[in-house]
Amino acid sequence: MRNMLLVARREYLEQIRGRAFRISTLLVPLLFVFLLGVSAFTGRKMGSGKHIAVAADNAALAADIRATLLDDKQAHFTVDTVAPFTPQDRADLLSRLASKSIDGVLIVENSASGTPKVSYLSQSSGDLMETWRLDAAVNHGLLDLRLSQHGLTPQQVQTVVKTVTIDTLLVSGSGQTGKSQGMGPFYAAMLMTFLMTMPILLYGMDMARSVIEEKSSRIFEVMLAVARPEDLLAGKLLGVGAVGLTQIAIWIAAAALLSGSALLGPMLSGDIKIHFSILQAVLFPIYFILGFFLYSAFFSGLAATCETAQDLQMYITLAVIPTWTSFAILPFLLNNPNSPWVVAASIFPPTAPLVMVPRIGMMSVPYPWSQLAISLALMVLSIWVVIWFASRLYRVGILMYGKRATLPELLRWLRYS
Repeated sequence: MRNMLLVARREYLEQIRGRAFRISTLLVPLLFVFLLGVSAFTGRKMGSGKHIAVAADNAALAADIRATLLDDKQAHFTVDTVAPFTPQDRADLLSRLASKSIDGVLIVENSASGTPKVSYLSQSSGDLMETWRLDAAVNHGLLDLRLSQHGLTPQQVQTVVKTVTIDTLLVSGSGQTGKSQGMGPFYAAMLMTFLMTMPILLYGMDMARSVIEEKSSRIFEVMLAVARPEDLLAGKLLGVGAVGLTQIAIWIAAAALLSGSALLGPMLSGDIKIHFSILQAVLFPIYFILGFFLYSAFFSGLAATCETAQDLQMYITLAVIPTWTSFAILPFLLNNPNSPWVVAASIFPPTAPLVMVPRIGMMSVPYPWSQLAISLALMVLSIWVVIWFASRLYRVGILMYGKRATLPELLRWLRYS
């Protein structure tokens, strides 16, 4: 135990004092804030600020479409109308489009028929938000036109097409209702998955590279004179894991201090509110430690079989696949946290750290305590199995030099140890 703690202390201090720790601790939050700002900026600007000409064979329809587009305050459209338009008007509009005095031409023909022809001409492929806004405006205008053709007054038409907003409520097991947080849980899930994934993978691979470097420098031959291989592996796991927790604690503290500042306040203001429950706060470090031990022990055992860092690159895919799977599960998690795929991913040990904690945040009480217990039990069992195999590969592999280990040789190593 004493040697294990000494190795953990050495690994922790060496990592904390390193330049890579300081740079990553500073750059990762800055990169996250930059991406958040770019996403918010592009989201507001997407499909907005365009100068569009609406050409229709019905003046009332063109005016209705124009009014709907102008009512969208986030779009900031400039809209001209040409109605009813002639072939000469079409030629003039195409000429203006070619000279880039307008950004697009929306043409509505045969509006009185059951199947009107609608086309949008532009010099660039329209983005999704722009297409959605134009589609909504045209359909709204056609609906108004058809209702008015059936004898409804403009006031009656507005009453018929008036939309309502659905108030989404969450129902707990006791029957109490609470207001849904909208997209807030989804963004919280993305944030927690990001915070969980980056340190686990980065420090797990960093530990594997450290094993290769110490193996290449033969420093292990000195360390093995005073400590057992199992103590060395466990000490490295504890030390590097503590570094990851320290870095996450720094990020969380910095986010708490800056959340109300003038720097991030305007960026984070709006309808989206990210909230973390007490249970999530408790489970996050637990699953981080378990996930780190699982991945790091696995890669440390594999690293002991490699001669160079290039040999280790073959195993990166094994770490990326669970990560991709976890991010692919997030849309299913938002729609139904109790779907079979989500439940399976929250219990399966390689993906459980990245899915279970966000899943808890998207559910109302009572929580699936039995599934949570099974997930934790399988994580602990998997870590014990992986460390058992990794320590035996580690014990023999760190003293093996000269060639890459094959599968039959790895099986022999397990028998030797």
